[in-house]
Amino acid sequence: MANLWTEQYAGSQRCSIDLPSYISGYVDGEGCFTVSISPRSTLRVGWEVRPSLSVSQNGDRIEVLLDIQRYFGCGSLRPDRSDRTVKWEVRSLPLIVASVIPHFQTYPLLSGKRNDFEAFADICERMTRGLHREPSELIEIVRLAGSMNPSGKRGYEPEAIVRALQLR
Repeated sequence: MANLWTEQYAGSQRCSIDLPSYISGYVDGEGCFTVSISPRSTLRVGWEVRPSLSVSQNGDRIEVLLDIQRYFGCGSLRPDRSDRTVKWEVRSLPLIVASVIPHFQTYPLLSGKRNDFEAFADICERMTRGLHREPSELIEIVRLAGSMNPSGKRGYEPEAIVRALQLR
């Protein structure tokens, strides 16, 4: 991760910025912790679990996303055609566990998004232990993921996934 303090210029003023705290605040406003669960017939449990953190910004302010990418040392930038923004996103479980989760444990979110982060971190920890490969454990992961982002869109409703897993 990058230095804790960076030098920034605002007009003719030079100031120091606590970058980790800034990033937490920025993610609190513009970021999204997500755990996608979708059918995969090639997997033993029939469902794939994919955690991700994304942060959006208008293309003319992409420097913030580049700073976030440099700070975490991972993730990729991509255009989001749905709202004509650019997203920084990290999907790698090992990188999320090594870089993202420790950051937000040290520099916590202040809004209700903190609950989403806590469920996200719990799910990632369970995945690290391989629990997403066991139907009974995956049911709890589905329930945790279903508690996140209550206003977000879902491809598959948690109750439908749980029913499918209980039939296995």
